[in-house]
Amino acid sequence: MATTTAALITPKTRGRTAAPAVPRKRRKVEGVYYFFLLPSLILFSLAITLPAVVGIFFSFTNSIGFGDWEFIGLINYIALFSDPAILQSYLFTFGFATVTVLAVNVLAFLLAVGLTSRIRFKTALRTIFVIPMVISGIVIAFVFNFLFSNSVPALGQALGIGWLSESILANPDLAWVAVVIVTAWQAIPGTLLIYIAGLLSIPGDVYEAAELDGAGKRQQLLRITLPLVAGYVVINVILGFKNFLNAYDIIVGLTNGGPGTSTRSIAMTIVTGFTGGDYAYQMANATIFFVIVVAISLIQLRLTRGRNVF
Repeated sequence: MATTTAALITPKTRGRTAAPAVPRKRRKVEGVYYFFLLPSLILFSLAITLPAVVGIFFSFTNSIGFGDWEFIGLINYIALFSDPAILQSYLFTFGFATVTVLAVNVLAFLLAVGLTSRIRFKTALRTIFVIPMVISGIVIAFVFNFLFSNSVPALGQALGIGWLSESILANPDLAWVAVVIVTAWQAIPGTLLIYIAGLLSIPGDVYEAAELDGAGKRQQLLRITLPLVAGYVVINVILGFKNFLNAYDIIVGLTNGGPGTSTRSIAMTIVTGFTGGDYAYQMANATIFFVIVVAISLIQLRLTRGRNVF
């Protein structure tokens, strides 16, 4: 009995030819790649992974960093949640990081818009604005410490401005402002470069079409520029927040955590504890801080997953 081809075509396959499934072969990785990866993996494990694991282990002990120690379980972790100095350092660090991220991104974006517009000497201005990026944080902190402690009060006295005649570094309520100013001054150049790259990637035809439609500069900024550089904003916020949570050198050179402990960050609290005989206690603090940072990073990756950031 003859069977026609048309009779074998079902309604689902009629009109198209079913291609045979071809099994995909998994590409074999050459052994030489693992050979070049091995040195980096060993160095990373010895310098970062192994010390982290050892530190987490000692966070469950009463070790002072050397000598004998005993396993004490979760006592260090329980004590952290009732320590006002630890809670103050977390409150300051997260508040400082949030305010600095906002200040840096707003100022860097406005500068990037200005430095990519049709102005004279924009290349030279870009070079000038990037200079703070290549200066050591501790050097910047010492310079601003002198300015806030001597030059600014002298200027305030000369102008007869009372609140400006005293150093804000000695004021527990205003010292954090100085930390934000100095940190932002150093962080703006890196953020600025990313925004400039984003603005230069926008085709000029988009703005020409907007001008023909009667859109002003303000409307172009809000309805064209901001949406098209949204991915760059996300990257700058993620990188900035991560870096500011680890603030240390500028705070040490500017206020050394003072007045009192009003500007002591988490990183500074941990390092100070290591040198003060609280090794196991501060290792527990470092472990909790690590878990918090990882959780924040996972949330940020979750929010940006599937988006065309660049």
